[in-house]
Amino acid sequence: MKEDNKPSKPEDDSRRSFVKKVGAGTAGILAAGTAPYAYSATNPIKWRLQTYSGAPLGAHVILPQIESFNKAAHGKMEIELYYADQLVATDELFRAMQNGTIDAVQSDDATMASPVDISVFGGYFPFSTRYSLDMPVLFKYYGLNEIWAEAYGEVKNVEWISAGAWDPLHIFTKEPIRSLADMKGKRVFGVPTAGKFLSRYGLIPVTLPWDDIEVAIQTGELDGVAWCGFTEAYEVGWADVCNYALLNNVTGAWCGSYFANTNSWNKLTPELQELFRMSCNDSHYYRAVWYWGGEAKLRVEGKKMELTTIPAKEWDQVVRDSAEFWEELASISPRTRRVVDAYKKYSAVMEKAGVPYRYS
Repeated sequence: MKEDNKPSKPEDDSRRSFVKKVGAGTAGILAAGTAPYAYSATNPIKWRLQTYSGAPLGAHVILPQIESFNKAAHGKMEIELYYADQLVATDELFRAMQNGTIDAVQSDDATMASPVDISVFGGYFPFSTRYSLDMPVLFKYYGLNEIWAEAYGEVKNVEWISAGAWDPLHIFTKEPIRSLADMKGKRVFGVPTAGKFLSRYGLIPVTLPWDDIEVAIQTGELDGVAWCGFTEAYEVGWADVCNYALLNNVTGAWCGSYFANTNSWNKLTPELQELFRMSCNDSHYYRAVWYWGGEAKLRVEGKKMELTTIPAKEWDQVVRDSAEFWEELASISPRTRRVVDAYKKYSAVMEKAGVPYRYS
């Protein structure tokens, strides 16, 4: 009888049994390795995120990010996106996120009434930037990242995630503005800090739900908007109800951020936290390109509004007035002083650098 055909010994049976058990155990380990995904694919972490923007604008400023994130999360997490005022009013966004009604927010600090001293710099801080690229540079190299993190670190149950730039601030109206005197009495939908500054020239900032603005201009409740640049005005329909666009801009870029409820944030794995941060950065890049190209194209090719300007002599006075306004904000607290000092330092560097950073 050949060696291969020898009857098995008891110890052979034991060996085979051991191998089978090891094989089964290895399969179990492999299955366990995929278990978190298998589980999360049917039970993903779910977030509710509300943006400051209405749906037409949101299609650019956040929707691509959320769609990309949900795809990249691969079943482990899903973000449900809500637009302006869909779950809570915009001025209640911060509190709603803090108490966990919603998990995350995209907004500027001022519009959503953040209870921090630096909230006045969210949105449009008059003449603080010339171009959209100024904003991320200020955060990365001039200390604003650390200041924002410090401020929100003092607020319970809120995580500040990331800041980025949006469009420049122009004024769009039904009647023309060709001098500072023309601003007087015009009721505009506007962001808080810039609205406060412009009110010294007679402009009247009005707060209304985002989706009501177009009708309010049509009915005469509003005379225009001081909220955005050309790209948004055309995208959301405000260029259809405004007849004039003032070329003198008050700020080169809107400052907005992403925030999250701390409990919701801490439930994410480090990988999901990093994925969300990456998606925010991708969104910042998307907006920078969309706005930069859109602003130029619509100023040159847009036909819906007549372009007007305030004479340089008058506008130079507005720029000078902003220095006084900066000091008013700096006096709020030692931290707001640090923000203003950072802007001053940055402006000085850009002016000295000259072309292409500053042309005049």
